[in-house]
Amino acid sequence: MSRGLKNNNPLNIRRNNTEWKGLAKVQTDKSFFRFVAPEWGYRAAFITLRNYRKIHKLKTLRQWITRWAPPVENNTEAYISYVCNKCKCSPDEEPDINNKHQMCAIVSAMSFVENGVKAIAENVEKGWAMIEL
Repeated sequence: MSRGLKNNNPLNIRRNNTEWKGLAKVQTDKSFFRFVAPEWGYRAAFITLRNYRKIHKLKTLRQWITRWAPPVENNTEAYISYVCNKCKCSPDEEPDINNKHQMCAIVSAMSFVENGVKAIAENVEKGWAMIEL
């Protein structure tokens, strides 16, 4: 099982000072957050991507993924290519952060890149439903 799935953090969100809802009481991974269930990890991913748009003014998938998986530690171009192929979109497209179908497809594809296994759609959709929590 991949590190992201073990941590219920399917997109491998790095630890920082954010006090996410759904965090496990004990954070055993020194680098990545650990959530109590995968839907909480997906929720955090959706919120992070929304913040990329709203706070950091990153508009395109290319901009999002380049920040998410920087070239200094990832094959960012391959990551972008995979997500865009799965979502049938352009790297320079501006996703609608309020479109459930589009955002679930993007996050599911990112989860595959991060973990090497298909995301469980039910968990992704639960994460989307929990955004306002």
